[in-house]
Amino acid sequence: MSESAVVSGGAAQEAGPTPAAPGGPTGERRIPFPTVDEITRHCLDDDEPETVHVEIHLPALPDPQRLRAAFAEAMRRHPRILLRQAPTRWWRPRYEWVLTDGPDRDPVSFPGGTLEEARRRALAQCPSLDASPPFRAEVIEHGGEGGCVLLVTINHTALDGPACLRVVASAAELYGGADNSPAPPPVRPPGEPRGTQPESAPGSRPWTRPARVAADTCHPGAPGNGMLIAELPVPDRPPRAAGESAAYTVNDQLLVATWLMVARWNSAHEEPVRPVRITMPVDDRPRTADMPIGNGTRLVEVTFGAQEREMHRALTAPGAPDREAIGRLLRTTAARTRALKSVDRPQLGFSGDLLTTPLLPVGLRAAGIRTLRRAAGPWASTTLLSNIGRVPYPLDFGDAGRARAVWFSAPAKVPRGLSVTTVSTGGRLQLALRWSHARLDDSAGERLGALFAEALAATSYTPAEPAEEHS
Repeated sequence: MSESAVVSGGAAQEAGPTPAAPGGPTGERRIPFPTVDEITRHCLDDDEPETVHVEIHLPALPDPQRLRAAFAEAMRRHPRILLRQAPTRWWRPRYEWVLTDGPDRDPVSFPGGTLEEARRRALAQCPSLDASPPFRAEVIEHGGEGGCVLLVTINHTALDGPACLRVVASAAELYGGADNSPAPPPVRPPGEPRGTQPESAPGSRPWTRPARVAADTCHPGAPGNGMLIAELPVPDRPPRAAGESAAYTVNDQLLVATWLMVARWNSAHEEPVRPVRITMPVDDRPRTADMPIGNGTRLVEVTFGAQEREMHRALTAPGAPDREAIGRLLRTTAARTRALKSVDRPQLGFSGDLLTTPLLPVGLRAAGIRTLRRAAGPWASTTLLSNIGRVPYPLDFGDAGRARAVWFSAPAKVPRGLSVTTVSTGGRLQLALRWSHARLDDSAGERLGALFAEALAATSYTPAEPAEEHS
């Protein structure tokens, strides 16, 4: 890993203003919580704040007043980000968002201190839902020669990282005057027909308990999250002729690397072999100025089951993994993910929509969902892999320069206790590995990150590999 840093954060809730009286003023604009927002709201945990952190590295420091004005106008252009939670009671049918005409607080600050301190705040202090907007943007001097980091912390109950990045891209354009339109998406070959049901992993059963990342901590039950930030090379893929479909994508390589990381970690901790199930967000939203703001991804699960179990010994034995087995695993994974992405389904599946149907008061639904979540914990997926892909915006802040690197991290709440988030900029892969302190301490998290780097390198194509794809 060419660059890395480990950050550890406790847990705290950022204070907001006193909520308005129930019902709000006449003419107040309200919208019910969508499914993702409601289920996230039901499952909030003070020990593990529901934050998404985004950090954008810039070569120069922006002017404070111009940056504040740019963010204010960007929020006006994306009004769905200007919201706070309406006061509620347990007997009401839904939680509701109040759409505000302007921000209740200025989200932009220049707090001083170090980047490590700001990262710890991003893990520990969740922006309050009682004030609009539900994010904060801190500018931290870092890197010498006038460089800085724009570190954005998001309350994930209200919106996700790609939506907030869209607002930041608008702010960059307003600040610097440069065009920050998104690059065209890459041209993909046609996948499976929409609505096709993907084949499950051979031999896997929905009621089989998936693997859990083996616990390794000197402080079991500790609150909060830890995080490893690293920069890695993007793994190579086989060459292909113009118009020819790729055998697999970088996302498939990340999935295989995540499986290999978990399998090798658990093997070293003498855990029994179980299927590794990876939750993967899929985002179909456009990145244009009219991109829907909020929690807009849908979740699919990629299961590595019995077929991978047959290769388990070859891939977890000491030394470099068997490259032929890695190649087979990459092609199998590519077929699974193409099928999964083609299926039309609600964001959290049909069960998520059912659980948030307002047939019962919101307080009773909250108690039921929390109970169900605890009961279903052993069947939750092994980990979350969120691959943002190439950042589509230049993120050009004029005299403050263009973004040199961008990192995201997603929450790592138990029972998973681990999330892997990747972004690519400038031909490099920015990795954020985030873990629950209840499962891993910071030393274990750093070792797990090194294992991921080795696993990802093992998926990289080399000319010496057998060219069986062309036979």
